[in-house]
Amino acid sequence: MTETTQYGVILVTASSQAEAIAIARALVQEKLAACVTLLPVHSIYTWQHEVHEAEEWQLLIKSEQGHFAVLERRIREIHSYEVPEVILLPVLAGSLPYLQWISEQVNPASDK
Repeated sequence: MTETTQYGVILVTASSQAEAIAIARALVQEKLAACVTLLPVHSIYTWQHEVHEAEEWQLLIKSEQGHFAVLERRIREIHSYEVPEVILLPVLAGSLPYLQWISEQVNPASDK
């Protein structure tokens, strides 16, 4: 890990637990994410000029910010929504051992 490595948490909502698990597994298996936490949520939002409510699943994806473009593209390939939420929040500080672990998981070159 270098001092310039930037970490992030990417927020994505999915329509079902099965879809959330499918996205999470793909991202971890493809080494785009170190870990994905899944939470059930109740969302209220506007879509096509109407207010909607839905039970969804929130994915909290831990990765390096440098993987965002590929990660977003992969999510859009798998996701059922026309316009899925894919938002990167920068990690301003974190436990050094945990951040190192993220780097080890998302950088295949670190496999020895």
